[in-house]
Amino acid sequence: MPQVSQKMKAVRRQRRKYHIRKRVNGTPERPRLSIFRSLCHTYVQLIDDVAGRTLCAASTVEKDLRTTLAGTGNRSAAEAIGQRIAERAKAVGVTKVVFDRNGFRYHGRVKALADAARKAGLEF
Repeated sequence: MPQVSQKMKAVRRQRRKYHIRKRVNGTPERPRLSIFRSLCHTYVQLIDDVAGRTLCAASTVEKDLRTTLAGTGNRSAAEAIGQRIAERAKAVGVTKVVFDRNGFRYHGRVKALADAARKAGLEF
């Protein structure tokens, strides 16, 4: 089986992302919970697509979180980000969201983040 290049992986993820975004759209009542993960960090945003603005965000780049975590690119970090985005969403007045996995498989860090956000009170 031939090896798949990094560029081809990125192209495939972009295609999956476009197919997902055709169906998933954030509104003021139900914003879109968008995830991006790199090798080192995980980022998540609550986005109102109607107004075109981010309501709140959380990531492993935040200084206070980085000092408490053992690593920033693992499942435990993703769980901490899931809890943090749920708390910030409640502070903004959001309890229901639409989940956008951004072309990533629902597995590992993405699943851990989603489960932690659900456990902390977000509905999706």
